[in-house]
Amino acid sequence: MLNLSEREKSILRDIIYQFILTANPVGSRNIAKKSDLQLSAATIRNIMADLEEAGYLQHPHTSAGRVPTDLGYRVYVDSLMGPSRLNDDQKKIITKEFDHIADETDDILQLTATVLSKITNQLACITYPKINNAILEKIQIVKLSSSKIMVIVEIKSGLVKTITLELNSEIQETKLYLIQQFLNERLGGLNFDEIKKTFADRIKDYNPDYNPIIRVFFDSVDKIFTEDSHKKAIITGATNIVKQPEFEDQQQFRSVVELIENQDIIIHIMDDDLKSPEQTVISIGNENDNQKFTDYSMIKKTYNIGNVHGTVGIIGPKRMEYSQTIAAVVYIAELLKKELKM
Repeated sequence: MLNLSEREKSILRDIIYQFILTANPVGSRNIAKKSDLQLSAATIRNIMADLEEAGYLQHPHTSAGRVPTDLGYRVYVDSLMGPSRLNDDQKKIITKEFDHIADETDDILQLTATVLSKITNQLACITYPKINNAILEKIQIVKLSSSKIMVIVEIKSGLVKTITLELNSEIQETKLYLIQQFLNERLGGLNFDEIKKTFADRIKDYNPDYNPIIRVFFDSVDKIFTEDSHKKAIITGATNIVKQPEFEDQQQFRSVVELIENQDIIIHIMDDDLKSPEQTVISIGNENDNQKFTDYSMIKKTYNIGNVHGTVGIIGPKRMEYSQTIAAVVYIAELLKKELKM
C-alpha cells in the first residue's frame, strides 16, 4: 500500500464496500452521506481522483462514480476489510446440512461443495484428495463372483478406495486371506508411489498357488494405487454465480458458462500454488496466471487428512464479500478434514 493516509484508506474502504453491496459505481455524494469522516462531497471527490491516479480506483465511461481496480481490491483484502468470520446463522446452516451426512467420500465432498456454494453464492470447487503420497494401511480382498474380486485399499488417513478386478480363471476363496496377508506384509506402511515403483521386486517370491490373483495385481497395480482419473473434483454452484449482476451482460454470461464447462482449467488452477496447508490463497483478477480468470477472484485452501490433501475453493466475480467468503472457505476446509477422518 503506497503510503495512503488514514482518510484515503477510509474512503477507499467505503467505496469498495459500497460497490460490493450494490454492484453500482460509487460517487462522492454517496460516500459523503455514509462516511463517518464528515467531509464534503467536493473533498471526497478530490481524494477519489487521487486514489484513481494511484491505481486503486477506475472510472467507468458511463458513470460519474468509481469502481475498484484489482489493486484496490488487493489493498482492501490485505488491510482494510473487517475480520473474516461467519455469523451464527451461516454456521447453523452448515451444521444442519452435515448432521445427516453419509460416510462415503463422494457424498461428503458433494455436500461440502453444495453448502459452500450456497453460503457464498459463488462457484464452489473441491478437489479429491491426492493419494500418490498416501500411506497404505491395509488391503482387503472380497470375492464378488467366481471370477471377480473387490480390492479395498485403506489409507492411514482413514480414506478408503475400492476397485473391482476381473480374473481369467475361477477364484479359490480359501486362498484369499493368505494372499491378502502376504500383500499386507509386503506393502503395508509404504506410500502409493513406492508401491507402484517397487511392486514387482517386493512380491517376486510369491507362492505360485496365489495365481491368478497376484497376476491381476501385477497387471493393475497402477490402477489400484492411483486416484481415479474421473474423480478429480466436484464443481457446483453455476446457478448461483450466473445470478450475479456482472453476468447480465451477454458476453460476460457466455464467458462464465465457458469457464464452468472447462473443468480441467478450474481444477488445475485450484491445485496450483498451494505450498502450505495453513495457507489461504486469494488471487484477484490479473493476479491469476490464466487469462480466463482475469475477471474473477479465487479463494482456496488445502484440506489435509494425514499426508493426503485436496483443495477447497470458490471462484466468483471480483466484486464479492471477501471477508465472509474467506471465512466460509477456511471453515469448510476444517470441517471437511474432520468429516473425512471419521
